[in-house]
Amino acid sequence: MWDPSTGINLGPITLHYYSLMFILAFGLGYFLMSKIFQRDRVHQKYLEPLFTWTLLGTILGARLGHVIFYQPELFKQDFLSVFLPIQTQPEFKFTGFSGLASHGAAIALIFTTLYYAYKIIGKNPFWVYDRIGIVVALGGAFVRIGNFFNSEIIGKPVHQDSPLAVLFPQMSSEYGLTVPRYPTQLLEAGGYFLLFIALWFLYRYTNKKYQQGWLFGLFFIVLWSIRLLVEFLKEPQGEEFIGFLGLNTGQVLSLPFIVAGVIIMVTSKNRKISPEENSKPE
Repeated sequence: MWDPSTGINLGPITLHYYSLMFILAFGLGYFLMSKIFQRDRVHQKYLEPLFTWTLLGTILGARLGHVIFYQPELFKQDFLSVFLPIQTQPEFKFTGFSGLASHGAAIALIFTTLYYAYKIIGKNPFWVYDRIGIVVALGGAFVRIGNFFNSEIIGKPVHQDSPLAVLFPQMSSEYGLTVPRYPTQLLEAGGYFLLFIALWFLYRYTNKKYQQGWLFGLFFIVLWSIRLLVEFLKEPQGEEFIGFLGLNTGQVLSLPFIVAGVIIMVTSKNRKISPEENSKPE
């Protein structure tokens, strides 16, 4: 039975667990990227703008991605709620940034990182992507744990005797009678955490970080493959506007990222740099 409170009561405000997971994701990401810059002997002055552009790209991209792929009617029904943490229809209410799609965040991060790479740090974008992939994998795990706290993005029904069976009574109003379901949020979080460990090990103890794009290609292949597989166990996230060969919207959107990861990984052999080139802006 999973029926937690919505957050931690701090008197006049409540710190929601989902928001706390987001804070932990970005806080640990900042700490890890600081260590990565130290290891690569890159000046810490380049860290703050990376954090700023990553934060903006993640939140705005994830929000726009959700609305475009899953809830496009909001553009007409409540336009301000697309870009602001509020709703104005049927009544005004502060909602926080809810309804976020990882595919939208990934697309936005690609473009914000391009700007950061060329205009700020002066490095090949794949140098930045390789390192961002490490912290994004860990951040993705925390976000899915936040979804678990919120009893959202739940799994399909499973037999009550299954060791994976979880009851989510808070979702009864949306899905009806409470029945045992797969904890798909935790399955996805576990996969992302293992990916983080693998990427950190490869960055720390191998020379793959000098083959620009190799780590990022691997990140794309594994992360979106995890997403594609776990989707088979998930309930639909609203109306499915995209479908192909029996795959749902999340799975179809994951396929191009997987293909892109393979291409990036294969072509990374053409982007090798020396340890000396690695530690200086171009």
